[in-house]
This record gives sequence, structure tokens and C-alpha cells, in this order.
Amino acid sequence: MKFGYRRVSALDQSLARQDLPNDCDRIFEEKVSGKNADRVQLNILRDLVGGGDEIVVHSIDRLARSSRDLQAIVDDVVEKGARITFLKESLSFGGGVEDPMSKLMMQVLGAISEFERELIRQRQKEGIAKAKAAGRYKGRPKSINRSLAKKLFDAGAKPVEVADTMQIGIASAYRLRKELTNLRCET
Repeated sequence: MKFGYRRVSALDQSLARQDLPNDCDRIFEEKVSGKNADRVQLNILRDLVGGGDEIVVHSIDRLARSSRDLQAIVDDVVEKGARITFLKESLSFGGGVEDPMSKLMMQVLGAISEFERELIRQRQKEGIAKAKAAGRYKGRPKSINRSLAKKLFDAGAKPVEVADTMQIGIASAYRLRKELTNLRCET
């Protein structure tokens, strides 16, 4: 089988520019960060792929943003007897073809992707620091209605019930209970 894989980092981004061949039997798509390799669709793809299969990816940075993750994914695919192809870079691995130059190119391009991600993170940190210094950065706005949570806990609701009612994670409900309990003790 021939599988395609596309990924963008955010929900509002489009997958359209990542052209894949029309003969792909199945295409896996994700709108999540590539900072780690533990991604739902990628994991399903890695479980499905077997001997004689091919995975086609638009470019190396769409598969992984760290050299280590990139190498681990490619090695996993090749060990299963499958082939992985990066269209933009014109690189293929597996399928009985071992090319030291391709391996070097993948490692160099993977390192560049990782470097690019680190530069973006560094610029982001610098921008946040400048905005904080200028008093313009307040952080992410609070998204949990604490007064509603307090009313629910005061009425005897358990964290599980608060989590369901407020559509938040159970860990957040426990943190809220602890926070609101501490507030009551201090007053």
C-alpha cells in the first residue's frame, strides 16, 4: 500500500500546499505540533505500515522537527521493510536501497529543521520578554470560570462532577478545588 502523511502545526493552518501523489491508498493528516513524535495519526500510520508499503511525505519538516525523532521514525519504517519518500527533498529510504548520501542529506536537513524550530522559540521568548517589560503581555487569559467552580464545590460537587459540568480536565478540577479550599482557609 501507499500511504501519505501531511501535518501542520495549528488548527487554522491549511494542509493544501502539501501535495501528495494521487495514487496514495490512504492519507493521514494532523493539525498538531511536530515537536514530538507521539502523534495520533503518525502512530496509527507507523502501526499499519509493513513490508512493501511506502509512506510519502511532502517534506522532512512535516514528519519531524527534531533530528532524533526523524531518524527514529525513518529507521522504524525501514526496519519494517517499507519505504519512506520525502517529495520536496527528493529523498527515499528503505525498499532495499541504501544510499549514504541520502542519509547524510536527511540528517543535515533534519538538523536544519530542528535549528529553525529553536530559532522560532528563541524569538518568541524574546518577544514575550519585551512585551512583559513594556507591560503589554499579560499571559494567556484565564479560561476557567472560578466563581462557577466555587459555587459547584460549595454545593458539594465532586471534582469529577465539576470537570463534567465545566468541560475541563479532571486534573484542573482537582487543582481548582485545592486553590478554592486554600482561599477559604486564608479568609
